[in-house]
Amino acid sequence: MLASKLIKSKTGRLIPVVLASFILAGCPGMVPNTSRVTPQEELTGSSAQYLQQLQQSDAAGRPALQLLASRALLREGKIAKAAEMLRTLPQQLTDVQRQEALLVQAEILSAQNNRANSLLVLNKLDVTKLSPAQKIRYYQTQINATSGAPTLDMVRTYIAQEQLVSEQSRQGNLDQTWATLTRVPAASLENPSLKSDETVLRGWLALLNTYQDNKQDPSLLKTAIKLWQDKHSAHPAAALLPTQLVKALNFEPSSSAKVALLLPMNGKAQVFSQAIQQGFSAAANASTQPAANPELVTENPQDPLSYSKDPSTMMNATSAAGTQSPNANLKPSATGAVQVLVYDTSSKPMASLMAQVEKDGATLVVGPLIKSQVEQLANIPTTLNILALNQPEKIVERSNICYFALSPEDEAGEAARRMWEQGKKKPLLLVPRGAYGDRITKAFAQHWQEVGGQNALVQTFGSTNDLRLAINKGASIKLTGKTLVGNTLNQPITIGDMTIEAPTDEMANSGIDSIYVVATQPELTLIKPLLDMNGGAERPAIYASSRSYQSNTGPGYRMEMEGIQYSDIPLLAGTNPTLQNQVSTQLGNDYMLVRLYAMGMDAWTLANNFNQMRQIGGFRLSGYTGDMTANSDCVVSRKQSWLTFQQGQVVPAQ
Repeated sequence: MLASKLIKSKTGRLIPVVLASFILAGCPGMVPNTSRVTPQEELTGSSAQYLQQLQQSDAAGRPALQLLASRALLREGKIAKAAEMLRTLPQQLTDVQRQEALLVQAEILSAQNNRANSLLVLNKLDVTKLSPAQKIRYYQTQINATSGAPTLDMVRTYIAQEQLVSEQSRQGNLDQTWATLTRVPAASLENPSLKSDETVLRGWLALLNTYQDNKQDPSLLKTAIKLWQDKHSAHPAAALLPTQLVKALNFEPSSSAKVALLLPMNGKAQVFSQAIQQGFSAAANASTQPAANPELVTENPQDPLSYSKDPSTMMNATSAAGTQSPNANLKPSATGAVQVLVYDTSSKPMASLMAQVEKDGATLVVGPLIKSQVEQLANIPTTLNILALNQPEKIVERSNICYFALSPEDEAGEAARRMWEQGKKKPLLLVPRGAYGDRITKAFAQHWQEVGGQNALVQTFGSTNDLRLAINKGASIKLTGKTLVGNTLNQPITIGDMTIEAPTDEMANSGIDSIYVVATQPELTLIKPLLDMNGGAERPAIYASSRSYQSNTGPGYRMEMEGIQYSDIPLLAGTNPTLQNQVSTQLGNDYMLVRLYAMGMDAWTLANNFNQMRQIGGFRLSGYTGDMTANSDCVVSRKQSWLTFQQGQVVPAQ
């Protein structure tokens, strides 16, 4: 090479050809000294740049560059290549390199949704030896691996992370801390075990109590928050309140004189829509009647869409509820009553209907019901507040849309939580083969991980004919499901000279202590005896969804289902027998329609509290379909009642 030759850089400065060629491709016999590269340093380049440096590196610098390259590949979404790069590490590593390798491995496992093993690897780390930047990654991986589960330990993780993040990231950290804290089950907050030095956590708990005690009155809430800030002036949230709490302080109740109800009033869904409409109209008509059931936790008495809680007035009220044609050009009455305008979503495209709703002067929309139409809302520009009666596959966050659905996914999540609370550690999910079963499986797995569960299995079953054939052959349902959530890996995890062994498949399928069955009544009639054929002194506890319980269950069926727990809406759980009997009779004892009727009643209540759902964190409401909460995307979840079959009767489960 001729050192006298020069080339120009983009900035116009002159660089010797020797140096340029070294930077771009390297020269034989000239290897840069990379031994001072530290594996835990901040990423400053792309994976291609680190890989290029790796080719030019001496032996001492290779492990650090391999770790940096693996991290860069992971950041670029090249998960498989990041894992492969990590597998090429030499066996002999320094303590610093080993710590970083474990952290990168945990990050890769989390990105692969192998959350249980990600936590397993994190537990091998000595957090005290990590740099501040590594600690931030450690805590974030822990959060990712537990799906941000609402536990006090997760709140502790956010608190630890807050002390390390940049000023630009601090608001996001505080928001996540508050969002997690407001979702922690109430039972976990009763007399929590706190260490003497957990002053920040104590401050958060005091802030939560302040909010819960005063959230129904904005003026009282402002005063109480100010007092909390004065008392906890050194707390991270004192100077930078969580965003959701700021919204609560600035809350303004919703109001509307016209409500648009969007339902398919023709076709196959017509009968379902009519049940929803009847429940919605009955609740609207009862809004002028005083009573005290159900309890409305976040009710604002000044809201003109006030909700009557007298169930005795909620029958046969469709014609008297103010429900009229969308072309009626209605105006609010002198008494301030709300008018409900019904629109048939099977008659026009959604965009045309929404334009008509705005033209008719409605300011609040309830519906649509069909999932495909709900998904269209994301592409329809409108400022109207919308309470959709279904949930799209992918939530598109819109400040004016909330989602309320009677989804089996909600029931699966509730089952996961209940089984965990009852001490079950190794559940088997038994679902129908196909797309419906896949949806249940995904929801159950997500919630089982959120509560901290591992070692969950899934097994599918076929048609009723398949089940009958199994009974005729004297066969049982073998409890040998596939791993849904667990500690298992197809291969052991090896980092340097350390290997974390994976349990065997036989271990994965042993010790099942509970079964969640999602089946129709005829299917469960066949599945229960097939499960009983397994015998054994310690039989797994069986849980079921509302799908298994209908009005025509006789004493014989109830005796056969002895001991099974199942979930259902409070209206069908005996909390209000008079209303249950009235609605059931009106709807021909079709429990599916009764559930939709209850959905209509709760839709009215939620519509009345739309701004609360959108603006106030920790929103909770006790209704006829369950105890409802809304998350940050304004997706409403329901906690249903649990019942059990006992000596031929249906009684509340303990």
